[in-house]
Amino acid sequence: MTRRDLGRLTAAAAALAAPRKGKAQNLAAKYTSALNGIESKVDVASFDPIAYTLKLHDEAPLKLTFKATNRRDAESWQKQLRPKIVELMGGFPAAKTPLGAQTVEVKEYPNYRREKFVFQSRPGVGVLGYLLTPKAGKPPYAAVICIPGHGRGVDDLVGIDPQGQDRTVKVAYQYDYAVQVAEHGMAAVAIEPMSFGCRRDAKTIARNLETSVCQPTAGSALLLGQTIIGWRVHEIMRTIDWIAARPELDVKRVGCMGCSGGGMATVFAAAVDQRIKASLVSCYLNTFRDSVMSISHCIDNYVPGILNWAEMYDVAGLIAPRAMWSEAGERDNIFPVAASRASFAKVKTVYDVFGAGEMTGQEVFDGPHGFSGKIGLPFLAKHLG
Repeated sequence: MTRRDLGRLTAAAAALAAPRKGKAQNLAAKYTSALNGIESKVDVASFDPIAYTLKLHDEAPLKLTFKATNRRDAESWQKQLRPKIVELMGGFPAAKTPLGAQTVEVKEYPNYRREKFVFQSRPGVGVLGYLLTPKAGKPPYAAVICIPGHGRGVDDLVGIDPQGQDRTVKVAYQYDYAVQVAEHGMAAVAIEPMSFGCRRDAKTIARNLETSVCQPTAGSALLLGQTIIGWRVHEIMRTIDWIAARPELDVKRVGCMGCSGGGMATVFAAAVDQRIKASLVSCYLNTFRDSVMSISHCIDNYVPGILNWAEMYDVAGLIAPRAMWSEAGERDNIFPVAASRASFAKVKTVYDVFGAGEMTGQEVFDGPHGFSGKIGLPFLAKHLG
């Protein structure tokens, strides 16, 4: 081989290598923002809005965060914070509209009876629900209000598949937990939250089963100085009024439970309505800082101004000394488990000051964001028994 031939081979090899090198350089120099190339001249962190909001959280006043060391001061704290939470949610109607309740369907199953009903929570606002009454035991039954998280809505709790047919397999995420309540000997009162399932506008209903209308509904509530959390909590309160009118249900033994967004509704409802005697909060109890401030969430999770007064664990502390169980998935990627543990520890402090540590507990289960109920459902049955 001559030097000329060797030179040609070397040149060819260099030509083949050049595009790969150029491609690597292009990848390394991928454009990400207008700060590319000037990072050394500016404080890059100062352009991060998430970092800014978390800094503001750490400086938030939390004027009514829990500090009591005895039961008398703890009760005084609750009397101050409870009406503040109601105010921040937008308040409730001054007068109760007649429920106008009616049963629209009844079906019998081997272990329970399922009744579909409707009522008016306020003028012009219809609510749909299912009552699952166990065939074991004797009335009046303890009644557990079951609230679904984001998804298809209440159908996912009561054994109805995406084709509107009965199903026998409890599918992942919510596992038909209203059916499970009935299987534990309690009556389940599962209601459709505003913005899910049948409670959506016609155009969205025509699209698919999963799409909610939380964004326009919750955003509209904020424009009116109200919140969708407040609207949903009010409907849970009206559901208790409905329970009080049913002779086969015991209004003195009312529970509330929900997963994810249903857990949110459960926390706020049990915090402000003391008729709720026991709660099961699944995959929600966390901190605002580590969940809705750090990870993209639906707008229905936000209460304007709440961090001026309290964190999420303070709201949950308003449930004390009534029974409250929390559960969290080890692999929950939207309500991080470390913050769930830390928030529950704060709630447990409130219960301990009340001398009611045995009235609360937490299960961290091996799973993602979703319902477990392994310990929580027996807990409800025990405290509503």
